[in-house]
Amino acid sequence: MTDDDGRVDETEGDAPKSAAGAVPSVDRPIDLAAYDAVVYDLDGTLVELAVDWGAVAESVLDVYAERAMIPPTDELWGLLEAADEYGVRDPVEEAIAAHERAGARDSVLLPLGRRLIEGGEAVEDGRRGPPTGVCSLNCEDACRVAVETHGLGDVLDPDAIVGRDTVDTHKPEPESLLAAVDRLGAEPARALFVGDSRRDAVTSERAGVPFAWATDLIDR
Repeated sequence: MTDDDGRVDETEGDAPKSAAGAVPSVDRPIDLAAYDAVVYDLDGTLVELAVDWGAVAESVLDVYAERAMIPPTDELWGLLEAADEYGVRDPVEEAIAAHERAGARDSVLLPLGRRLIEGGEAVEDGRRGPPTGVCSLNCEDACRVAVETHGLGDVLDPDAIVGRDTVDTHKPEPESLLAAVDRLGAEPARALFVGDSRRDAVTSERAGVPFAWATDLIDR
């Protein structure tokens, strides 16, 4: 849902489109060539990581328990956000990243990822498409493993693969998306962010970057 000012409500976290309510997005049909750059979310958009997120949360809880700390929550991203305050940022990051790297190696290419590979930089009428990158909540190493595993490196700018740990903050804060857009040489208002979750939509809104649902690109 949106609040009284029309802004996206972040409270539903990574809820998919079907559960997200009214989320601002570009009108269909979507013309990728109308943008100077396109940035994609990774997990759930281009690929599906083989990660048991419940097991990841347990691994992070173990980090707190090994140090005799009472965790502030049992929710994974809340545990990560509290890690600096508790002085356990590095081991918490590594606990999550270990699962993500393994899951990236065993990941499945999704239809939009396949379409991106098969289409390269071309769009429907043969025009050359805009440069593309990734902005992900996963760690950068896992993003690069997934990109290499599925041959996405031929269509994604390697300098514009931005993960959770690439810059100082992560989605839904806007810095990671803005970094990807900047590395593609575009202005935020002239780029497009493609994602599958409310968190992605909130990130786009905060960054001032137009947003599109991954399913709308598949169906266009």
